[in-house]
Amino acid sequence: MTQLGNQGHSYETIRLFCEWIRDGAIGSVHTIHAGCAAVNSGIDRLSHLKERHPVPPTLDWDLWLGPAQYRPYHPAYLPGSWRGWVPFGNGTVGDWTCHVVDPVFWALDLGAPATIQAAVKNYDPKTQGDAFPKGEVITYEFPAKGKRGPVTLHWYSGTERIPRPKEMEADEKDVETGAVVLGDQGTIIYGSHGAGGVRIIPQKKMDEYKRPPKTLPRVKEHHWDWLQAIRNGTKAGSDFDSYGGPLTEIALLGVIAIRMAGTKLKWDAKRMRFANSKEANQLLNPPYRSGWKL
Repeated sequence: MTQLGNQGHSYETIRLFCEWIRDGAIGSVHTIHAGCAAVNSGIDRLSHLKERHPVPPTLDWDLWLGPAQYRPYHPAYLPGSWRGWVPFGNGTVGDWTCHVVDPVFWALDLGAPATIQAAVKNYDPKTQGDAFPKGEVITYEFPAKGKRGPVTLHWYSGTERIPRPKEMEADEKDVETGAVVLGDQGTIIYGSHGAGGVRIIPQKKMDEYKRPPKTLPRVKEHHWDWLQAIRNGTKAGSDFDSYGGPLTEIALLGVIAIRMAGTKLKWDAKRMRFANSKEANQLLNPPYRSGWKL
């Protein structure tokens, strides 16, 4: 039994968001602006990699590298800064998508995107490819599904920020990490991890909204949900196969889009291949270092 570590998936607020969306609180959702203001980038330290440093006696460098291709030790890679380096991490989009996009992925049953395209400033993946940029905007297009129409998701990382919705009250701060969800009859905003602080804007509309009955099952906590799945032989809410894996796929497609910045990639979810780019397909399964192949 598996459970992805997007702990907000077990929160009350994500269930409220799903129930409101399915109740038609803002009509038909067509556009989502989501993102995280964190900067996970090694750009400013690329030139430092020429330096040579002794491996600390408390660090097994070979083990730390794992399946990644061998390279000399450098303190710029760790402890937490590995996220900003392409050989080891997935940047901000890989770090935060599973927290921030989780609510809309569930509420709208988004599934896999048809296309992905990244716009990146001051970044050349050919010469700076070891590091992620300081910011990017990634656009995903999801086809119509069931009773809902097509949905466009714009992801903003680091220095690229979520646009301020026109309905936002003047004294309220911008959404820095979270999402702005646009429907044809209104707007909902929320923060990270399980749609924290979810509300319709402006507040007047939230106050007027007649909330629907609670229809989704509630769970005590994320680990509790996982343990219940183990004990009962059922699936956890964010199990790898049916939910956590497909959600993570969105994040990783964004990573490849960054490395193919400016190219509109067409994704064939059934074949797990890009339909229009051999170069992008080569990035799907990076080679494991000898001795680490499964």
